[in-house]
Amino acid sequence: MNNEPVTTFFPDLRFLGIPMLSWIIAIGVAIISFIVLRLAVSFLHRRLSTVASRSSSVVGGVAGMVVGGTSNTLLALAAVLIGAGLLDLPPAWLDRVSSLWFVVLVLQAALWGSRAITLVMTHYMQGKGGNERVQLSALTSLMMWGAKVLLWAIVLLAMLSNLGVNITAFVASLGVGGIAVALAVQNILGDLFASLSIAVDKPFEVGDFIVIGSLAGTVEHVGLKTTRIRSLGGEQIVMANTAMLTSTIQNYKRLAERRIVFEFGVTYNCTAAQARKIPQIVEQIVRSLDCTRFDRSHFRGFGESTLDFETVYIVLNPGYNVYMDIQQSINLRLMEELDALGVEFAFPTRTIHVASMPATVRRDQKSEAPAPAAAPEPALEGAGPTA
Repeated sequence: MNNEPVTTFFPDLRFLGIPMLSWIIAIGVAIISFIVLRLAVSFLHRRLSTVASRSSSVVGGVAGMVVGGTSNTLLALAAVLIGAGLLDLPPAWLDRVSSLWFVVLVLQAALWGSRAITLVMTHYMQGKGGNERVQLSALTSLMMWGAKVLLWAIVLLAMLSNLGVNITAFVASLGVGGIAVALAVQNILGDLFASLSIAVDKPFEVGDFIVIGSLAGTVEHVGLKTTRIRSLGGEQIVMANTAMLTSTIQNYKRLAERRIVFEFGVTYNCTAAQARKIPQIVEQIVRSLDCTRFDRSHFRGFGESTLDFETVYIVLNPGYNVYMDIQQSINLRLMEELDALGVEFAFPTRTIHVASMPATVRRDQKSEAPAPAAAPEPALEGAGPTA
């Protein structure tokens, strides 16, 4: 029986020209490296999470979750590369191992960056209110998509460059292709940037009542390309974001108070004393109501068939129904007070005065009238020419 030591047996076995003992050592080192790396990542994750929970640090919490998302596959590949570094590899394989190290590190950094972008945007959205969160969803989706595309494009180009690929022509092709795509979808891109402008500038938010030209309604959804509005009639209006930003938008949701100007007219039978009392009556009516602030009331001028009065007051509540209730109360009280004062509201009328002509003028006109011409004598029948 052969009792040779195991160490004298392994040198006779080779794989790819490398002794089997070296392979066993490399595999062992790879396994130990993976365990150490996994434990280090777990420790760092717990440490960052603990610090973030104690200090309420957003950065620490995001960093802990980013580290916790480390890829086990890439850790295993890194451990294999550590073990491969112990082998006596040919120069060509050493170059490939170096390139793989770069790929592993860049891929893991890209995964960390992508996860960080998602977590930061999510945390930003959670700090907003309901309506603002809904409105910013389009912006955050667009920003996350753009940031991730840029990140992975840089990673791809870096890996290709490290592998020896000439990326100059590839980058130039991407530029030309990007210009062609931008020209082809310029309307869509215009709406996308309009959505970004709406989200940043906030001319309106979801739930606001807005008026755009002849359209009026409540904003239901702000998308990447269109905005949906629920009109007063109940139907849904879908409008392109670009068209909205090129129009004048009236936002009634942000109305703090309403300035109301209303006019009325009374008949010309109203005396000066009564006209002087009417602004005082209107002021008393407005001041007696809640949620109002009186501004002015004046006898404005003389109309064709009315004496015109103008009143200005402020409704302290922006609600439209509140304003209409107040205006109705003013109108009813004004009808009662003017009726008690003996003044009537005017309506379109026209009075025609027909003046009679004096008698002396009529006689003078008769005397100056020319005498009527004499009628011609009728010709006699059968009468011939005279001699």
